[in-house]
Amino acid sequence: MSEPSIIVFDRAVVRRHRERAAEDFSGYDFLVREVAERLADRLEDVTRSFPLALDLGCHDGTLASLIGERGGIETLVQSDLSFAMARKAHEAAAERTGSPERCPALVADEEMQPFAEGCFDLVISSMGLHWVNDLPGALLQANLALKPDGLFLGAILGGDTLHELRQSLLMAESELEGGAGPRVSPFAQLQDAAGLLQRAGFALPVADVDSITVNYANPLKLMDDLRGMGQSNAVIGRRNTLSRRETLMHAAQIYEEEFGDETGTVPATFQVIFLTGWRPAANQQQPLRPGAARHSLAEALGTQEVKTGVKTGPQVKTGPKPNGQA
Repeated sequence: MSEPSIIVFDRAVVRRHRERAAEDFSGYDFLVREVAERLADRLEDVTRSFPLALDLGCHDGTLASLIGERGGIETLVQSDLSFAMARKAHEAAAERTGSPERCPALVADEEMQPFAEGCFDLVISSMGLHWVNDLPGALLQANLALKPDGLFLGAILGGDTLHELRQSLLMAESELEGGAGPRVSPFAQLQDAAGLLQRAGFALPVADVDSITVNYANPLKLMDDLRGMGQSNAVIGRRNTLSRRETLMHAAQIYEEEFGDETGTVPATFQVIFLTGWRPAANQQQPLRPGAARHSLAEALGTQEVKTGVKTGPQVKTGPKPNGQA
């Protein structure tokens, strides 16, 4: 595991936020549920069986309830940083399946995963890893927990998430308090995601992105939802004092003026980066070496290939020249 050069998140605060959110999480789980459904769909597209799987950062067991037996999963181990969340996940699995041993749950920190090397066929993580300080290190641990040719599927919030709220709070605090602190957590950028998988040792890494927009009656309801889903700011450099009411109300006003639409609602953008990688194996499909392709891109597009150095432009077909012309 690599050592993070900067500690960004207070993991004790992240745990407290999840503990607090666990009691009424079902009333705020719409985003976690939507992302979990998209992850489950991706798993269904893989024509492989994964008998023993790990749900890393399981929240209240939403992902387990949606996956079911997709992917040929026989046993799904659920883990979460929060004891309250892990307990809810275990209770939900026991009630749903009647076989709690098929979905055991435990408390585990994504930054210090307690799993033996090479024990899982699948590791899947939904909406939790964007809160770790050393994302390459957490991904490396997930990789090591996989059997050879095991699959990792993950979903994290990306850098464009809540850009509307970030801008509004920044403007409000600058105008009323003479400066601004980090009110919205920093997240990974899409262009870095595949590289993070490679750094963690995954083969065939793929990163893609979805943008989910949620419309709110007002920005204060958005802030309440973030608290309810356990996604409140946990940056170490955040202000430890409560936000001034005047500042929050001014931020809400700026939000509505800058981003509100004709229906009277305001959008909140959640950028979700999906990560896919495989534990390397000797018999695994390998990418072709440069220049080893059997078919050219020109053939696939039905166009004419032009060699490097040949100037392109309008092509004129020539025929027999008229009499008297050289």
